[in-house]
This record gives sequence, structure tokens and C-alpha cells, in this order.
Amino acid sequence: MDISVVVPLFNEAESLPELTDWIRRVMKAHQFTYEIILVDDGSNDNSWEVIEGLYEQNPFIRGIKFRRNYGKSAALNVGFEATRGNVVITMDADLQDSPEEIPELYRKITQEKFDLVSGWKAKRYDPLSKTIPTKLFNSATRSMSGIHNLHDFNCGLKAYRKEVVKNIEVYGEMHRYIPVLAKWAGFTRITEQVVEHSARKYGITKYGGFNRFINGFLDLLSIFFVGKFSKRPMHFFGTLGTLCFLTGLGIILWLISSKLYDIANHVRYRNITDNTLFYIALVAVILGSQLFLTGFVAEMISRNSPERNNYQIDKTI
Repeated sequence: MDISVVVPLFNEAESLPELTDWIRRVMKAHQFTYEIILVDDGSNDNSWEVIEGLYEQNPFIRGIKFRRNYGKSAALNVGFEATRGNVVITMDADLQDSPEEIPELYRKITQEKFDLVSGWKAKRYDPLSKTIPTKLFNSATRSMSGIHNLHDFNCGLKAYRKEVVKNIEVYGEMHRYIPVLAKWAGFTRITEQVVEHSARKYGITKYGGFNRFINGFLDLLSIFFVGKFSKRPMHFFGTLGTLCFLTGLGIILWLISSKLYDIANHVRYRNITDNTLFYIALVAVILGSQLFLTGFVAEMISRNSPERNNYQIDKTI
């Protein structure tokens, strides 16, 4: 099979018939063998009934329905597991991504031998609640990941070599940083393609909101530290511990030197333990180290938990 198209969706019943028909026309025009995997992320409208009806009209459509809403990362992860095509295309269900981009994405994977091609919506029609976090995260991600040739890490329209999606794991809110996950997994041939972005035709955005600021930043830190230091944590903790130790030692030596200077000059002095700075430095070092260590250990446990990607699937077709 040439192409698997994975479409995560939540309450997108109105757009699904138009989207799947558009994909079908593009595939037929270029004579691709294909499948469309629609992952219903616990919709509470009639999206699943629409998917069942579309399957009756087009046998190349497959559907997966979650019992409840888990989020876009979960939908993509399950969709990736189900793919059979040599090239995997992901796109949103809101008709803001154009299926007309698929042939060029496919060509870059098969002919130019890229591992991952990410879309870049140079001109966007999203609300500020999506564009502002996206710009901030893209800038931070480029700096922290070293992938400097991508303008938009979070674009839903992407193409992957099959081996990429079978060797990465997307959970939490990490769908925003799939190129980073791919790089940490050893797939370094990553590029981008300018793609058309249309205004939303039906409904409102389902994966926006203020939580994008917090969740996206925390997941970026998780990817960075786990990807960079999970195999050699002593490089990170050793450096952090050394800096903390030297900082604390410097403060103590300064306090001792000040006390000895006062004694030598017969000046009234205070005990080191009576100095507020000593306790502030001590508490800051201990508390900061413990909090960061707790977060890192928790992330390690999460990544090695057999339940982290265990989702309740209600129906499949």
C-alpha cells in the first residue's frame, strides 16, 4: 500500500464527508493505493455514525472509536499503530489542511528519501489562542532540539516514512513535537513543505485553549531532558549537582571569610547559622534539586509504564 492517511477527530461530523471525498479524488487522480484511518477521539456528536456511513461508501476507509476523549496524541498514536502504508500522512479533520498537498509530500518521502516532511502554514487562519502559543513553542523547540529548518513543528499535515511512526511513541500532549521525537529516535532527515491553510469551514477549534501554553511547555521540557539525558542522566544530574554544590560552598566560604575578617579586626560578628542568607541558599538548593529530581524520575516511570498508552477502544471498522 502506498499511503495511509491518519485523521484524528473530535466532533467533526460535518466536515468528514467532504474531507474523505476530497482525499479519494486526489488518490484516484494519482493512482495511489491508500487507506484513510479516522480516529474518533470520543466525539459526543454523530461523528462515528458518519464514519460508519462513509465506510459503506468507500471500503478504503477505516475507523477507530475511543470510549472517551483522550486527546490528539492518543489518537495519533493508535492511528500510527494501525497503519499499513509505506508513507503515512497525518492531517486534521477540519478541512484546514488540503489533501492536494499529499502527492508532493509523498514524492519527498519516496524520491528525495526524507524521513519526515512537516507542513508549514506560512499564512494562517487560526485564532490568537492558537497562533501565539505556536510561535512561542516553535521558537523554543528550534533552540532546544537543534532542528533549525522547521518553522512549524505543530502543523497537523505531515508525511512520514513508515519506519518513523512504527518507532516513535506519542503520548500526553507530545503530538506538537513529533519531529523532535523522530530525531531522538535516529530519523534525522527532516524537512518542511509550505502548505495551504484554509479558514475553518465548520464548527470551532477542538484542540486549542490556554492549556496549550502550559502543557506544551512542560512536554517540550520532558522531550528535551528525556531524549538527551535518559541514557546518561549522570551527565545532567552531575553537572547540576556540581553547580549547586559549588554555589553552596561559595556562600559558606564567603560567610566564613566574613566572620574571620570581623574577628581579625575585632568587629562584632554574627554566627554563620544566624545569617538568613545561609538558610535561603540551603533551602533553595535542596528544594530545587528535589523538585527537579522528582519530575525527572516521574517522567522515567511514565515512559516505562505499560499503561501509559492503554486506551479504551469502543469500536473499529
